[in-house]
Amino acid sequence: MTALEGELLQAAVIRGKREVFVQLPTAAGAEDASSLERWHKLGEVQGQRLAVKTDSLRLYNREDAFKPEFVDAINDAGLIYLSGGDPHYLTDSLIDTPVWEAIVRAWSTGSSLMGCSAGAMVMGSEIIAFRKSHATRGLSLLPSIQTIPHYDRFLGWLPDRVSAAIMRVEEGMILIGIDENTALVRDRADSSWRVWGEGKVHLLKSSDTHSFIAGEEITFS
Repeated sequence: MTALEGELLQAAVIRGKREVFVQLPTAAGAEDASSLERWHKLGEVQGQRLAVKTDSLRLYNREDAFKPEFVDAINDAGLIYLSGGDPHYLTDSLIDTPVWEAIVRAWSTGSSLMGCSAGAMVMGSEIIAFRKSHATRGLSLLPSIQTIPHYDRFLGWLPDRVSAAIMRVEEGMILIGIDENTALVRDRADSSWRVWGEGKVHLLKSSDTHSFIAGEEITFS
């Protein structure tokens, strides 16, 4: 994702944001220290590839999301990145906190925002249920969208649960599956998105499924 992250960071700089890559490993906040350090190392190495200042925040729980120093780190950052882990824990840690308010404010004024795995799943109003009996709340930045990350891998691991999730999609909700090493990018003010990366993005419906490759655009009606 280095090329894409660099592109989105520089687009934010053009819009007046700071040339800073800020990573939040919060979704892994309930994991052990070695897991958290792995996420920090991944962020630091990616920042080196991007050749920009990197701030991997030690923001691990809801209490941390009220700390002014983390709000300050997020304000006007060019690229804000939500790492993987537990999407339910991530939502509970960030929702209705000063840190989440700072993320939304930065994004709405020109910062680029990315999420992988759990970080992608929380963008909608609901987190799709694989290991729980029902969907749970997300952060509602994109309220009508539900996301299945690692879609190509999940089809191999849990095909029956993927099929069941598609059948349970409520009217008015859009379910998308994103393959590994692939991103769905919205970089304009309209409703169109573009596919980036090696795999595909899948628009999933009980009656039909459409798949899109890199360079193709998707418009959600």
